[in-house]
Amino acid sequence: MSEPPAPTATYRLQLRKGFGFAEAGELAGYLAALGVSHVYLSPILQAAPGSSHGYDVVDHDRISEELGGEEAFRAMASRLRGHGLGIVVDIVPNHMAISPPESLNRPFWEVLRDGADSPYARWFDVDWSGGAVVLPVLGSPEDEARPDGDVVRYHEHVFPGHGSYRLAYWREAAVNYRRFFDISTLIGLRAEDPEVFERTHAVPLRLLAEGLIDGLRIDHPDGLADPRGYLRRLAEHRTWVVAEKILTDDEELPADWPCAGTTGYEALGMVSGLFSDPMGEKPLTEAYARLTGGPETFAEVERPAKRFAAERLLVPEVRRLTALLARILPGEDSAALQEVLVELLIAMPVYRAYVVPGEEPTAEALEVVAHAAAGARAALASGDLLDRVVPLVLGLAGRDPLRDEFAVRFQQTAAPMTAKGVEDTAFYRWSRLAVLNEVGGDPARFAVAPEDFDEYCARTARDRPSTMTTLSTHDTKRQEDVRARLAVLTELPEEWAAAVGRWSSLAPDSPLDADLDYLMWQTIVGAWPLTADRLRDYLTKAMREAKTRTSWTDPDAAYEDAVLAHADAVLADARLTADLEAFVRRIAPYARANALGQKLVQLTMPGVPDVYQGCELTGLSLVDPDNRRPVDYAARRALLAGLDAGAIPGDLDGEKLQVTSCALRLRAEHPDWFASGYEPLAATGPAAAHVVAFRRGGATVVATRLSAGLERRGGWGTTELSPAGGPWRDALTGRSFGSDIEMSGLLDLLPVAILVEAP
Repeated sequence: MSEPPAPTATYRLQLRKGFGFAEAGELAGYLAALGVSHVYLSPILQAAPGSSHGYDVVDHDRISEELGGEEAFRAMASRLRGHGLGIVVDIVPNHMAISPPESLNRPFWEVLRDGADSPYARWFDVDWSGGAVVLPVLGSPEDEARPDGDVVRYHEHVFPGHGSYRLAYWREAAVNYRRFFDISTLIGLRAEDPEVFERTHAVPLRLLAEGLIDGLRIDHPDGLADPRGYLRRLAEHRTWVVAEKILTDDEELPADWPCAGTTGYEALGMVSGLFSDPMGEKPLTEAYARLTGGPETFAEVERPAKRFAAERLLVPEVRRLTALLARILPGEDSAALQEVLVELLIAMPVYRAYVVPGEEPTAEALEVVAHAAAGARAALASGDLLDRVVPLVLGLAGRDPLRDEFAVRFQQTAAPMTAKGVEDTAFYRWSRLAVLNEVGGDPARFAVAPEDFDEYCARTARDRPSTMTTLSTHDTKRQEDVRARLAVLTELPEEWAAAVGRWSSLAPDSPLDADLDYLMWQTIVGAWPLTADRLRDYLTKAMREAKTRTSWTDPDAAYEDAVLAHADAVLADARLTADLEAFVRRIAPYARANALGQKLVQLTMPGVPDVYQGCELTGLSLVDPDNRRPVDYAARRALLAGLDAGAIPGDLDGEKLQVTSCALRLRAEHPDWFASGYEPLAATGPAAAHVVAFRRGGATVVATRLSAGLERRGGWGTTELSPAGGPWRDALTGRSFGSDIEMSGLLDLLPVAILVEAP
C-alpha cells in the first residue's frame, strides 16, 4: 500500500483568541507566495476559556468557538484551498482539561456525578479503588465547598450536588487519576479504548474524510498506553501523520510505528550542533565552572533533578505505580518497592520503552530497561528485589490484568519523569551553553560532526523521508536565531568568558543563583534587543522551573523581587548595555552565517520542513509565551513583495526571507528532488572543514559553518567544491559558476548558496 501524500513544506500557526480561523485565512496569499504547501495549525477543538494554546480541550465535539467555530474553519479552509494550500491539524489524544466551571467538560462532569458506573468512566484513567475521584482544588486543608441548589461551588469551581468525588487540599498528594505531567487540571484519556478513540477523534476524522484537512500532528504519544496501536488506528484513515516523539541520544523512532515520523526535534538538534565548534567545549566548560561554581557535567545535575521530579512533582503517579506493584508482589515492603521503582525511573535513559503486553520485548526495549536496571542496581543496597521487578517492567513475568497494567503504567510514568526532571528542571539548572538545553536535545552533546550529520540525513532519507524537520516550535526554549548567536560562543570562548566577567563587575552585586546569573547574560546576548518586560518574564519562568530557590508552587517573593530588580538595573545601566550591545555587534557576522546556514540546511535536508510562525525572518523569541507574541505579517508581505520585485536584502531579515522563500519555492517546483536521497559533498582545500554541502536531486546546497574560525584562518583561500555536472546557477543570487567552484567567489555575498544546473 502506497504512503499517503506528504506536504512539501508546512508553516506553523499558533491560533488564539484574536488570531483565529479568519485571520489565518487572510494569510493564504502570503503563505502560498512563501512557498509552503500546507498550513499547520495548533489544536482547533474547543479548549478551556481563555486558552492561549489549545492543548486544554474540554469538548471534542466542537471546533473552537473562540477561534471562530466550524463555519469560520470551513471558510478558512476554502480560502487556503483557493491558493493551493492544505491543512495539517494538531490533535491531543492523551488528555482533556478540567476547567472551571467543571461542566464544560461534560464527560468528566458525568463521571463526577455517577462515578465508576458512568458510561464515561472508561474515558479517563482513574484509580477507582477508593470509590471516588480526588480533585486537588482547595486552597487550604480547612476550606470547604458550599452547596448551592443542585451543585456545589468553590470559588469559580462548580461540581454536581451529589457524586463520586472528593475535594482535597491542592498540596495533598492524593490525586488518583493520570495527569499530563504534573498538571492536575489535565486528566489522562484512555485513547486505547476504541470507543474513546472514536468519540474524541470524530471531528478531525470527519474533516479528514471531507478533504478539509490533509494531515495530523499527534501531541505527546508517549503518554498513551499503546502508541503503536493508536497510530495503527489512525493509519486506517490514510493521511500524513507525524508524532511529537522526543528522541534522545541515538534513539530512533520505533520501526513499526505507522507514521511519517516525528515533529523534528532530533533534526533541530542535529542542525544546531552542526554549527557549534567542538573545540569550544573544554574552555566553555572551564569558564562555566569558574564563573558559577557549577558542575562540569550535566549528569551531576540530571539525576538529582529527576529525583526531585519523583519525590516532589509526580508523587501521586509514583504512589499509584507502587500500589499496583504491591498487589503483584504482596509479600514485599511497600517502601522498598517504591525505592526500586524510583531508582529505575530515574535511571531510564530515554522517555520510555515500548513494551506491549503479550509480545516479546524488542531489542531496543531490552537495552533501555537493562540500562535503567544497571543504574538502579548501583544506587540500591541490594539488587534482589530489583531482579523481581525488572521482568515485570518488560512484561516477562506472566500475564494477568495487574501485570499488564503495570508494564504499561511504568512506561506512562517514565515519560513525564524525564520531561519534568530533565527538560523542565535540569535544563534550567545547568547553563554551560544554553543553546544545547533544548527540547529533545542533550546538553552533554556539545557539537555534531559533519560526518554524523551526513549519516543522520542518509538514514532519514532511507527510513523516514517524510518526517518533519524544524528549527523552532511552540515548545522550544529559545528560537532558532537566539541559538544561532549563542553557537558563536563555542568559537569565541575566551572572549565570552571575559565579557561575562566584565559585565558582572559593572553590574550591581547579583542576588541571583550563580547558574541563573550566567543564564541571564546568555539570554540578553541571544535575544538582544530585549525589553525589560520580556527579560523579567523569562527569568521568572527560568527560576521557577529550576526550583532551586523558588518555584511555581512555592514562590519565594523576596528572592524573585530581588532577581527582577537586578535584571531591571542591568538593562537600565547605559554603560553596561553599551558593552552588551558592542558584544552582540562583534558576533553578528558569525551569527548571520549560522542563522542563514542552519535555515537553509533545515529547509533542504531530508524530511518535510516546518517554518514556525514569523521565523522566515529573524527569530529571537524565548520560551513560551514569548514565542506566541503577534507576528507582523504586513511587514513580511511587503518585504517578500520587494524581494520578488528585485530588491536587494538590506539586513538579516531580508536575507533570511530570501533564503527561506527560495528554498521553499524550489521544493514546491521540484518535489521529486527532495522526496528521497541525500548525497554529501566534500570540499577540497585549506578551509574544507568550514563547508557544509550536499545534493538533493538537481539542487546542491552549500553553507558556511564555524565562520569565526574561518575568519581566523584567513578566509577560504583555494577551497573549492566540484559537484558533478554543471554549469551552475546560484538560485539565491542568480550568478553563474563553472564545474569547479571557488568558495571565495560563491559565498562572498551570502554565506549560503543553492546551486541548480544552468539551462
